[in-house]
Amino acid sequence: MDGLLGVYMEVMTSMPVDIPGDKRPRPARWAVFAAIRRGLKNLCPACGEGRLLEGYLMPHAACPACDASNGEIMAQDAPPYITILIVGHVIVPLIVLWERSAAPPILVHYSVWLPAILLLTYILLRRVKGAWMGFMWALGLKGTEHQ
Repeated sequence: MDGLLGVYMEVMTSMPVDIPGDKRPRPARWAVFAAIRRGLKNLCPACGEGRLLEGYLMPHAACPACDASNGEIMAQDAPPYITILIVGHVIVPLIVLWERSAAPPILVHYSVWLPAILLLTYILLRRVKGAWMGFMWALGLKGTEHQ
């Protein structure tokens, strides 16, 4: 890889091995994308075996498999914001296209798009939260950092 992507990958994969307060050291060449992928699948970003979230959005205090302290990672407002961004960019163009081509009554719009928005949000929110928590874990962030 060359250019900006190569520089980005070099910086992101050569992060420090030990992060203070973390019970499990990370490999020296940890890939951030692997942690995001594990979080997306609701797996612990540290080991990839235990579950990250219990219930719908509540993180386990510690990973059942490796005892990583995932409960300390506070994702806060980023996952809902990212979910709204994705859902809006998927649904709004479809609404506009359907309105321009067929011009259905407003009640038809409501009966189609409200359930679609709710279903898509329900499907994406948990996955986005897991991916965001994996990203935060890979960078050693807890969500309590201040500048």
